[in-house]
Amino acid sequence: MDDTAEAKDGVVIELPATKQTLDITVLMGGPSSERDVSLLSGEAIATALESTGYKVTRADISPQDTTALDRVGIDLVFIALHGEFGESGEVQALCEQKGLRYTGSNERASRLGMDKAATKQILKRGGIATPDWMIVEEYHSTQQINAWLEELPPPVVLKPVDGGSSVDVKVATDAEHRDEMLEYLLDKYGRAMLERYMPGREFTVGVVGGFVFPVMEIVPDGEFYDYRAKYDDNAVTAYVFDHGLDEEIAESMRRDALKAHKILGCRDVSRIDFILDPQGVPNVLEINTIPGFTSHSLVPKAAAAVGISFEKLVDGIVAMAMTREPASVETM
Repeated sequence: MDDTAEAKDGVVIELPATKQTLDITVLMGGPSSERDVSLLSGEAIATALESTGYKVTRADISPQDTTALDRVGIDLVFIALHGEFGESGEVQALCEQKGLRYTGSNERASRLGMDKAATKQILKRGGIATPDWMIVEEYHSTQQINAWLEELPPPVVLKPVDGGSSVDVKVATDAEHRDEMLEYLLDKYGRAMLERYMPGREFTVGVVGGFVFPVMEIVPDGEFYDYRAKYDDNAVTAYVFDHGLDEEIAESMRRDALKAHKILGCRDVSRIDFILDPQGVPNVLEINTIPGFTSHSLVPKAAAAVGISFEKLVDGIVAMAMTREPASVETM
């Protein structure tokens, strides 16, 4: 992709291009709660790759059936699996075991990025602001949990530790609602994150290669940017680049996004979500190592804002992945 575009804040973005005819397997679907979104992302990516001239095989892969990775002649695996198995590092480890090139972050960075607690610990050590949090597990005693909850009173955000797409994320404004949601999360996942609720404006920043896209404000029509606001066609969610942020704040957000991408060891593409606290300090909420690539998705929207088409964006990710040598099976 020899496409160059100038972002609204003056940053020039230039992504590489692939000049080869490649055989690419696009992994989509999978076993997670984000399966439907993954199928949409995978289909959009596959269609874009075909329009660019690649040979594409679509594969709905699962831990029980990984035969798609055994097909002879695969030049590259494009991973569009959101959530469990795809975004948590397992499929990356499989690709490495089989000596296959693949897009995106490696097994370690994927695993860390999927674990919201591990991500927040790394962010704090790196000097990046993030809301206070605690992790509660099902084996903790009621006495211990109650003592911890006193340290983080409502309002709080409750969420799965390793979920995505805001599935099962709730804001509890009182202790009763908090306790109900905590019990639900522990029953379903075995552990839960409670995060200090921080009122403020929501933003996101996409990183592709070493380039940082413009800051995008997300203005949902509900309490926060939940699953409905992300994927429901009837949701009235606004995505705003002319957000009027102070230039210094916007630039600090972009710096923190790139820093988070690097300190977690991410590759190719990521998306970093922020909340701007009442004092004007950007706080990182989480990092997405395989962000969505649907018609609603934010990285493609940010790319389009600087003149990079969906096809060229996908081609650029392919080009970056192709610069890496596949893992050698003999050295595993």
